[in-house]
Amino acid sequence: MADMTDNQTRLQPIVAFRALRRLIADPQQTHEVFTIIRALSGPALRNGYMRFASTETGRTVLREKRSLLATLQNRTALASMAPDSLGRTYLNWAIAEGLTADGLVEASAEGEFSQLDESIALFGTRQRDMHDLWHTLTQYGRDELGEACLLAFTYAQTKNRGVGVICLAGLTKLAQRYGLAAFRAGWKAYRDGARAKWLPGQDWEALLAQPIDDVRRELRLTEPARYWDLRTPLPTAAT
Repeated sequence: MADMTDNQTRLQPIVAFRALRRLIADPQQTHEVFTIIRALSGPALRNGYMRFASTETGRTVLREKRSLLATLQNRTALASMAPDSLGRTYLNWAIAEGLTADGLVEASAEGEFSQLDESIALFGTRQRDMHDLWHTLTQYGRDELGEACLLAFTYAQTKNRGVGVICLAGLTKLAQRYGLAAFRAGWKAYRDGARAKWLPGQDWEALLAQPIDDVRRELRLTEPARYWDLRTPLPTAAT
């Protein structure tokens, strides 16, 4: 069974703190997100891999050495799916947002998984590459509040301390705009993530062709009402 060394699971709080300061100073430095996650992930990736490898889907993905990135890059195949499918909905969202499936690869730290066992690296990259699918399914947008809420959801799913730290920092900043409602939205996202099925272990290649509403029900995903409430402009008072 593949495993990770102690050095690969060792926490690096100073590295994370410095990266967090740089990220706060310049939120466009998205590669710092991956630095923080890597520095504070501890055994989260290893634990996730062990859980994944214990499932039928995980064993199949690992045996076939599937690339979720390659599937999401095949826009011709996604465009051929039914209009209400997860794959088509994801594609329409990505086009509207001006995104490509390899955007997270470009933003992540160079060689992020290069020192890991092949099977663990495959799981790690697969988990990274499903981020935008989670945006599509959870209906959290790419605005600052949406990203923070998706991080709260992701923390509940992965228990990665780095994700939790970035989420908390983001919500603290957003509280200056939204007050405590930002934390309430984040808390709902966390609880939704805890109630949902384990998304890293899903057969995304099969789910892409399914109706997105059916996929949401199957994965126990609910509407992000508190996020939507904050994103909806208040009505202008009559003059």
